[in-house]
Amino acid sequence: MQTILENDVLKVTINRFGAELSSMIKKETGVEYIWDADERFWKRSAPVLFPIVGSLKNKAFLYDGKSYPMGQHGFARDMEFSLVSNNGKEAWFSLSSDDSTYEKYPFAFSLEIGYVLLENTLKVIWKVVNEDDKVMHFSIGGHPAFMCPLNGEGAQTDYYLAFDAKEDLTYSKLSENGLVYKKDNVLATNGGKMKVTEHLFDEDALVIEGNQAHEVCLCNPDGDAYLTVAFDAPLFGLWSPAKKCAPFICIEPWYGRCDDEAFTGTLEQREYGQSLDVGAQFEVSYTIAIN
Repeated sequence: MQTILENDVLKVTINRFGAELSSMIKKETGVEYIWDADERFWKRSAPVLFPIVGSLKNKAFLYDGKSYPMGQHGFARDMEFSLVSNNGKEAWFSLSSDDSTYEKYPFAFSLEIGYVLLENTLKVIWKVVNEDDKVMHFSIGGHPAFMCPLNGEGAQTDYYLAFDAKEDLTYSKLSENGLVYKKDNVLATNGGKMKVTEHLFDEDALVIEGNQAHEVCLCNPDGDAYLTVAFDAPLFGLWSPAKKCAPFICIEPWYGRCDDEAFTGTLEQREYGQSLDVGAQFEVSYTIAIN
């Protein structure tokens, strides 16, 4: 089932399955900014990553002496959320732990996802509540895919990425298993803006850590930003399917990360992992602005 938000500028559609943003249309032009989940390239549009981000070493995590298998990016993206409220410009969805989640993840939790329309901007809010009687460990992140080229105009290599950081960025590469294996690669941004090159994503996602940037723009062939993602997250990913020439780029704010190839620790020791005391709430957000 779908939920629609609308104002004078934007029409937004969210799927209740995964509470996933599936469409963001500028009403004046009718242009779509979100990838349509065409399976030829990628069957998703903007999944929410919870309770892990990325891949686990050996496809499992260790907690309290027990191994818990879990696939890439967790299970929330593949579960039905409940619609809590929708007033036409703001909608909230919820997911709670149950017998099926306990088998994979040994914590009682609730996850609420909110979408709020503010003129030309969509605000995405995540609220995680620890409903267990022990400290809860988790990660959460976004994976929105944005059209590039936009409206089929030009080639992706005519477009630019722009950052609110003026220095070159460093990033980590991922192995074939989706694990960090090579750090401190340099992404030359020439003062904050770089051309999207043909082979940029040949080795999977670029993982940019350490609060190096908090705003990423997609820019048209003239160099003008048509979409801006802003976030407080300490790291983010940039991704498009390797060597597929897919017409989208993902800009992914993360509060968590895939394991390093050398990682041998427990769930509590995962890099960038979050923890919540009993009864505590974790709340963060990011925004997508259409220019």
